[in-house]
Amino acid sequence: MKVHNVFLEAVGTKMDQYPAEGLPEIAFVGKSNVGKSSLINGLINRKALARTSGQPGKTQTINFYNVEQKLLFVDLPGYGYAKVSKDHRAKWAHMIETYLLNRQVLRLMVVLVDIRHEPGEHDKMMVDWVQANGFTPLVVATKADKLSKNQVQKHVGRIRKGLSLKESPIIPFSSVTKQGKEKIWEAIEEALVQDAKITP
Repeated sequence: MKVHNVFLEAVGTKMDQYPAEGLPEIAFVGKSNVGKSSLINGLINRKALARTSGQPGKTQTINFYNVEQKLLFVDLPGYGYAKVSKDHRAKWAHMIETYLLNRQVLRLMVVLVDIRHEPGEHDKMMVDWVQANGFTPLVVATKADKLSKNQVQKHVGRIRKGLSLKESPIIPFSSVTKQGKEKIWEAIEEALVQDAKITP
């Protein structure tokens, strides 16, 4: 998809603050500081529309980005950051779960993991939960530029094994080199191909 016009349509923490359902949604979820905002910025050709932060746990809302008036990218709060209070983590978990269970326009769940590390318990739980709710997750392994080409494939294999994924795609991505950008867009467009509103 050629992307020229993108804007932040809504920011919220509960259902009545989210956009009225209409456009299909692509949701991005992963550990705090895994690179969700950097991935979204890379996909929409922006440097800083989705806010990035070196401080894990910074994103505490669900942010909806309107892409070409054709779909919404949904940036979900990061999970698994230990320095956030239990109350905050519980609120974020409830917010994410409520969104995922109730948005009928959700078309694809993009689960981000850091390619350098073994998937953590929270990653496994999220992938299992996504699959249990009828979705095939698109797993994006971020920060691929930190590894050599040989290491990338080795680590992708570790991630597949760690998440017990057989057929779900795993795409290495780098916000620096844009490696994987086209493949991610292809996966998004494939998920949307049955939606009449989308013209790649």
